[in-house]
Amino acid sequence: MLDGAAERSVRVATIGERLGALRLCAPETVVSVRRSLERDGQLAAVALFAVADGVEMIDGFKRLRAARDLGWEAVRAHVLDVDVVGAKLAIVQMHERTGLTEMEEAWLVRSLYRADGLSQPVIAARLRRHKSWVSRRLLVAEALDEAVQADVRLGLLAPRAGAERARWPRGNQQPAAQLVVRTGMATRQTATLVGELLACPSD
Repeated sequence: MLDGAAERSVRVATIGERLGALRLCAPETVVSVRRSLERDGQLAAVALFAVADGVEMIDGFKRLRAARDLGWEAVRAHVLDVDVVGAKLAIVQMHERTGLTEMEEAWLVRSLYRADGLSQPVIAARLRRHKSWVSRRLLVAEALDEAVQADVRLGLLAPRAGAERARWPRGNQQPAAQLVVRTGMATRQTATLVGELLACPSD
């Protein structure tokens, strides 16, 4: 994906984060990356793509935010020759080994479907996934209460536990999420709770 994209220095102030809503970036992880930058410097270049008014981040959100916290003026970057759809697809390709979380996949699919107008079969083909996979991810993003998604973004709720909430009616999701956060339930415990509540005969 980075083949042919020469590395160069890019001013931090010129880099946008419009695709940041598709990624998890809990504050404590930024702190960890900031310590790494202070200790070792920037070991890997971030990935960007050009837009009409500058450049936008594809990969390296935590490094960018840590660099901002440290007052860095510039970071090393590869600027890819892709449009916004290509940038979103690049996110998946860049994380084929480590994998995105189910919530990140859901946000990405919803963005391609709602913001970019791609059909579910086209998304499946571009991501090299089955249509049922796309449908399931879209359902997670569309069915999950925004307040619960915010808890996931803040690191209060594990991504997998957040995805489990999408199986519940919206009215029950937020109180259940608060219970999970308050009691510190693990993901497996959360899945068990979801299954047991869904099996109850009444609301």
